[in-house]
Amino acid sequence: MPERDAAELLRDAERVVVFTGAGMSAESGVPTFREALTGLWSRFDAKALATPEAFEADPALVWGWYEWRRALVQRVRPHAGHEAVAAIEAQVPQSVVITQNVDDLHERAGSRSLIHLHGSLFAPRCAACGSSAALPPLPEKSDRVAPPRCDDCDGPIRPGVVWFGEDLPSGELSAATEAAFGCDLLFSVGTSGLVYPAAEIPYVAARSGATVVQINPEPTTLDAVADINLRGKAAEILPDLVRKAWPR
Repeated sequence: MPERDAAELLRDAERVVVFTGAGMSAESGVPTFREALTGLWSRFDAKALATPEAFEADPALVWGWYEWRRALVQRVRPHAGHEAVAAIEAQVPQSVVITQNVDDLHERAGSRSLIHLHGSLFAPRCAACGSSAALPPLPEKSDRVAPPRCDDCDGPIRPGVVWFGEDLPSGELSAATEAAFGCDLLFSVGTSGLVYPAAEIPYVAARSGATVVQINPEPTTLDAVADINLRGKAAEILPDLVRKAWPR
């Protein structure tokens, strides 16, 4: 069975990369960008808010939306799949987690070797000088909220995420590419494989000779590059693989 094959590969691997996308967080209740916004944000388009131009035009609107997203993330919990990823890290010292998600669910589940390709809701920075900034308390209401000001230059603080039209952080992209190139097993979990350049990571691993295992409920563009395709939820499949790889 493919699950047994994947578990055996995991047990024998020396360098593992776990590459996660929006589907991983969606299983905890974090909406994806493809889903319609709800409540007071239902009249907005998420992709239209996630741009440097939107922040420049209306910083209070964009900051308020990201504070709403941060509050939403803090209300949900990591699922069993996140915990299984942390267990893989504990069992395979040379393992790296590469995520396209901007939440902190992997960290809260115990992951430590983490690369955030698209930034983080929990690492704001100055839009003018780039200095890192402390997270302010969440506002009582989440609509229009004026962003805090930078302690260094008094510029507006922006969310520490990669917006549409911006490049991925070069250090994180280089580290992710290096990890994929050097691994012998890569799990692609809950990602459609459509968002570039992040989507190139599984292909880098495959070209370097690694085995690629995809975990996703639906077929994706990565089906062709994956050696094993496991259909289902990460919260169910990943813990099962960990149990089979290292039975107690």
